[in-house]
Amino acid sequence: MKKMGMITALIICFVLLFSLSACLTPGGRTAGQTVDDATITTKVKAKLIKDDILKGFAIGVKTFKSEVTLTGAVDSADTKTRAAQIARTVYGVRKVNNLIKLK
Repeated sequence: MKKMGMITALIICFVLLFSLSACLTPGGRTAGQTVDDATITTKVKAKLIKDDILKGFAIGVKTFKSEVTLTGAVDSADTKTRAAQIARTVYGVRKVNNLIKLK
């Protein structure tokens, strides 16, 4: 009887282990990390749109593992720098990759 209980317990442990491993995204992130990245992206976009200097530019924002990547084109180096500075002010941003090009 004890062997049957131990086998059952082991099977339950393996099932739980495999169930939990299925909670990761293909990028190896949890659902919470994915939501955090989406929140960061939304907040950065909102700040860029509210900024009087940047609101007219189409700046793309993507976030992966708290690293923000900015893309698009602006008319000056100062504007490019400003976009990165604004992105850095958002809580949770670990790093900013500024790939914005100059027109």
